[in-house]
Amino acid sequence: MAEISVCMITFNNMRTVENALRSVAPWASEIIVVDSFSTDGTFELAGKYATRSEQRAWPGFRDQFNYCSSLAKNDWVLFVDADEEISPGLAEEIGQRLEKDAGAYDGYVVQRRTFYLGRWIMHGGWVPDRNIKLFRKSRGAYEGGLHASVKVSGKLGELTNHYRHYNYRDLADQIDTINRYSQTAALDMFQEGKRFSMIDLLLRPPFRFIKEYLVKRGFLDGMPGLVIAFSNCYYVFAKYAKLWELERTGRK
Repeated sequence: MAEISVCMITFNNMRTVENALRSVAPWASEIIVVDSFSTDGTFELAGKYATRSEQRAWPGFRDQFNYCSSLAKNDWVLFVDADEEISPGLAEEIGQRLEKDAGAYDGYVVQRRTFYLGRWIMHGGWVPDRNIKLFRKSRGAYEGGLHASVKVSGKLGELTNHYRHYNYRDLADQIDTINRYSQTAALDMFQEGKRFSMIDLLLRPPFRFIKEYLVKRGFLDGMPGLVIAFSNCYYVFAKYAKLWELERTGRK
């Protein structure tokens, strides 16, 4: 396999981080972990697998991602979240494609499949879930705020194998995450000059539910599909309600 640097940022990911690291340890040229001062043993555990690991205060997703990739010795970088796993099939495909394509692409789009409430999610708002995971760091970097993503200045290829995602421990964990992410999203909108609208608050949440549960057939995933649609609806409501609160109080 070509020389690939696997990059990961962590914070209190003890539940999933070891499986994530084990999925890349057999073939990664190096593993770089940047931790935001975890308190649950994540940093110590990651250090058993990482070629390089360090702790750094949290500056936001984009800056942490880009700092992590800046430490890589290789040009090819694969970002793996601490709650993801690279399947053996995807690892094999990566090696084959990098050899076969011989530099024809500067990044590769990969499909993510999420395991949630006891089943793989195949419909609804989490499908499709396509991301640039593998890229030349000389031609790409993370851009954006809460949902920072890789932008590549070059040609993109696409891989056929999925990588696996194990996002929430339970519903309480999901609600906590929604509350944190909706606060960050509201702050991003506030700082970008977006202003609260009652129309957004009233119409966007039900439209999100209808789109994900009915149009994108989230109902085919049973109860998990219903919970996803409702939780995403709540996320949208909370985001705009918190934007209203920021405007009213000015507190960040």
